[in-house]
Amino acid sequence: MKKWLYTVLTLSLVLLLAACGNNSGGTTTTGTGTDAAGSEEPTTTAETVTLKVGASPVPHAEILEHIKPELEKEGVNLDIIQFSDYILPNTQLAEKTIDANFFQTQSYLDVQNEKNGTDLVSVAAVHIEPFAAYSKKIKSIDELKDGATVAIPNDPTNTARALLLLQKQGLITMKEGSDITSSEKDIAENPKNLKFLPLEAAAIPRQLDEVDLGMINANYALEAGLSPGKDALFKEDSDVPYANLLVTRQDNKDSDAVKKLIAALNSDDTKKFIEEKYQGEIIPAF
Repeated sequence: MKKWLYTVLTLSLVLLLAACGNNSGGTTTTGTGTDAAGSEEPTTTAETVTLKVGASPVPHAEILEHIKPELEKEGVNLDIIQFSDYILPNTQLAEKTIDANFFQTQSYLDVQNEKNGTDLVSVAAVHIEPFAAYSKKIKSIDELKDGATVAIPNDPTNTARALLLLQKQGLITMKEGSDITSSEKDIAENPKNLKFLPLEAAAIPRQLDEVDLGMINANYALEAGLSPGKDALFKEDSDVPYANLLVTRQDNKDSDAVKKLIAALNSDDTKKFIEEKYQGEIIPAF
């Protein structure tokens, strides 16, 4: 009988101690830590939110990759979805396949919203990519011959951007009042009889062997190994109103995760990263 009582009391004490040990008041997580002896033990972490952001590979995805570790500490898992075109990022954002995108300027966003009946919104300006002219056939615009072929982006905003830059170089003259909505129809004078070849913006670097001049967005130029600072015949000034934006929807623009993403993109650390990595070819806009 005494042996039986001793066994019962011992078992009760073990169960009581185990219950006390489990009543710590913490949050159970799947994470593990390592104690001083090297063994693994549970750790408490905040709930993680996944944020899917569509971006062009260079420099947008590179910038996002840079801030990804810091956002993880803030409880945001950044899922970077790379796109090679300018259409799908807005389409998928509107359809809620992704939560934000990072590739476009305000003028492009305005045109796309109006064209597609969407209401996507800019929540942060991050950097400026100088639009520039490149050639594999000439070394200066003085060598550009009469009737030369010039490749320009075929989307409305970048078409106007290319034409306005050509005008600034004195190669063409646009009609009075021309702006970021202008097209080839707004060319008033074309003294060199330039022939314009509209192409998908991403395709122009691959067509440089076939044309005399290519007007290229900096992100596609960098992807193709072209330097706006070293290889361009001429480029935009840094004061152009073409900052690249973080864009979201009305329904999630004020979410905690998006606010944390904005703070990371506009941080001093990100500014330093852009300045050091791109050496003036990509310019912080904040």
